[in-house]
Amino acid sequence: MERRVVITGIGAVTPLGNDAPTSWAAVKEGTCGIDLITHFDTEAYKVKVAAEVKGFDPLEHGLTKQELRRNDPAINYALVASDEAVADAGLLIEGSARLAVLAEEDENAQANVAAERVGTYVGSGIGGFSTMIENTLKCHTDGPRKVSPLMIPNMIANMPCGAVSIRHHATGPTLPVVTACATSAHEIGEAFHAIKLGQIDAALAGGTEYSVIEDAIAGFTSCMALSKNPDPATACRPFDAERDGFVSGEGSVVLVLEELEHARARGAKVYAEIVGYGNTADAYHITSPDPHADGIARCIRMAVEEGGVKPEEGLYINAHGTSTKLNDTCETAGFKLALGEEAARAAHISSTKSMHGHMLGATGAMEAMVCALALKEGVVPATIGLTTPDPECDLDYTPGKQAVPAELTWALSTNLGFGGHNAALAFKKYVED
Repeated sequence: MERRVVITGIGAVTPLGNDAPTSWAAVKEGTCGIDLITHFDTEAYKVKVAAEVKGFDPLEHGLTKQELRRNDPAINYALVASDEAVADAGLLIEGSARLAVLAEEDENAQANVAAERVGTYVGSGIGGFSTMIENTLKCHTDGPRKVSPLMIPNMIANMPCGAVSIRHHATGPTLPVVTACATSAHEIGEAFHAIKLGQIDAALAGGTEYSVIEDAIAGFTSCMALSKNPDPATACRPFDAERDGFVSGEGSVVLVLEELEHARARGAKVYAEIVGYGNTADAYHITSPDPHADGIARCIRMAVEEGGVKPEEGLYINAHGTSTKLNDTCETAGFKLALGEEAARAAHISSTKSMHGHMLGATGAMEAMVCALALKEGVVPATIGLTTPDPECDLDYTPGKQAVPAELTWALSTNLGFGGHNAALAFKKYVED
């Protein structure tokens, strides 16, 4: 018998807040986390705004000065988010440092999950890009001996996943996916399937990115992907006729996924159930989505069919909604193809990237968090900044300034990545049997 999979813990470091509750409250309030770039001087840059993580001090979140010095920021974001997720879930992993600390305080503290039954699925789209740039410059200006011995461990995209597994002593399967903007959605989907098939009982799944840096902004600007609008309030406006590109974001979101009966046995709270996952390729273009929307439509159908959900009943869609001309029209077409015209028009849809920007490899996990909490609380976040709908984007994209109440049964999250990578996740509102 296939097993059911639920979300029991959430951790987040985002442009909207440095923990999950703060980030979610900001989403509901319609807070714009986009502002003028402060990480570097933008005088020579056409792009002036981004969704930066703000006021983040790793030392205040349990990291050590040594970790701060040794790790790329993308790794530190992931460590902090994973700490919060594990604590939120009440997960006590056999042999973990967290369990050891709790055991010192309470002699009755015991593991509630075996280490080899916990997987780690944490990805990054560009990995330790800042570390790579910093050390490349050192090599060419100061010589090869000035390159840090930690350059390679910090720059490779699998290291956040490795660091999270080490920190929590999760010795089960590990799979650091790299599929650009679809990365963490694929991570959650793969973790979901591993639990569903009985390979593990729990997983740490999500993504991380430290990407508001000079070279990344320059690169995305050169490929005509970023908004050049200098106004933070209107730079990211998905599905709007005046949109001109996405706004780069950063941060990390990690979820604890768990087999339902395992969660029930230890009295864990449940945010939502994951029921379906789709993974397809456009096989069309390195950066542009297929305008016929076949790839994303097939991806959505896979998630819907596996989840056994009815498209016409109480659906919230957290769209990829990048605020680029091609993505938003393609996604609109994809929803209609996959769900049917009537169901697509009945769905509540929004793009929360209008608030937190495009967090690249972390964005799928951020939007999965939003879907889970939207279902739990019965609200639909707004697409802020949407004032003049594009006639080609003619579905209900929830313009407004804050979340609105809605009767929701299930949710769909879609993500499209450079290279033609598509991901879709289906969630159901959790109701106690």
